[in-house]
Amino acid sequence: MTVHPVMAATLEDLYSSQTIVNGKYEKNRQSGFKRCLDAVLVRVSGDQRLPAKPEMTALRDKAGSFVAGFRYRDRMEGIPNHDDQGTYDRPHNLSCQYKPAEIDPVLASLGSRPWLAERPQLAVFLMTERGTMHYALDADDDRGMPMRESFGNAAGSLAMQVAFPTAAQLSRAGLDDQELRNAEMTKLDTLAKKTGADQALSGSLVWSDKELGWIADWRLAAAGKTIWQVRGVGFDEAFRVAIRGAAQILSGNGQPE
Repeated sequence: MTVHPVMAATLEDLYSSQTIVNGKYEKNRQSGFKRCLDAVLVRVSGDQRLPAKPEMTALRDKAGSFVAGFRYRDRMEGIPNHDDQGTYDRPHNLSCQYKPAEIDPVLASLGSRPWLAERPQLAVFLMTERGTMHYALDADDDRGMPMRESFGNAAGSLAMQVAFPTAAQLSRAGLDDQELRNAEMTKLDTLAKKTGADQALSGSLVWSDKELGWIADWRLAAAGKTIWQVRGVGFDEAFRVAIRGAAQILSGNGQPE
C-alpha cells in the first residue's frame, strides 16, 4: 500500500493554513486571511460546518488579528514576467501561522474544540466509472496518478494521511471495481489494517452527463456505517468532500450533510 504522508506532526503544522492570492496587495492579503481563518478552524477541529456559522461573519472581519505570522511563495517562481502587469498579479501561496491560544478560544466561541488526537491513516478503496470505462483505483496504475495526488492534497488540508492498495492486494482480496461497490466495510477495514492503515474509506465515483460532473458516494465505518454523497462536481471536489466528511465523523463532530 502506498502512503501519502501528510499528517500534522506538530502543533505548529496543525495550526496553519494557506490559500492562493494574486500579488501581495493589502486588499488581497486581507481576503486571503479570511479564507485562511476558515481553513485553519476546520483543519484544527475537523468540523467542516464551522465556516457556515453566522458568527463567522464578524470573525472574518478581524481575520488578520488572529494571524501570528504569514509568508508568500510565488507559484510561478522561476518563470519570467511577460510584462509589468505580471509583476504585481503573479499568483502566490499565502501561508498563515496561528497560535493555539488565539484559535482555541475562537473554536470554543463556535461551540467547537481542537481535534488533537492522532489522526488515523485512511486506506482509500475507490471504484471509478465513466461510460464504458470502469476500474478500481490502486497505487500502481499511471492513469490513477492525478486522482491519487488530488486525494493526497485533500487530505493534507486537514492534516490527514491517505493510502492506496496495490493492484496485487486488491486481487488477492478478490476486490475488482464491481466487488468494491458492494464490499462490506468490515472486510475493507480488515484489509486496511493488514496493509498498515487504520481503517478504510470506501467510495464510488460515477460520471453523469446529466449532472455535468461526478456523483461520489462515500462510506466509513464509525459508530455504524455512514454514507454521504456529492453530485455534479470535479474529482478534486469529490475528494475534498470525502476527506471533510471523514474528518467530521472521526473528530466526533457528527455526520456529514
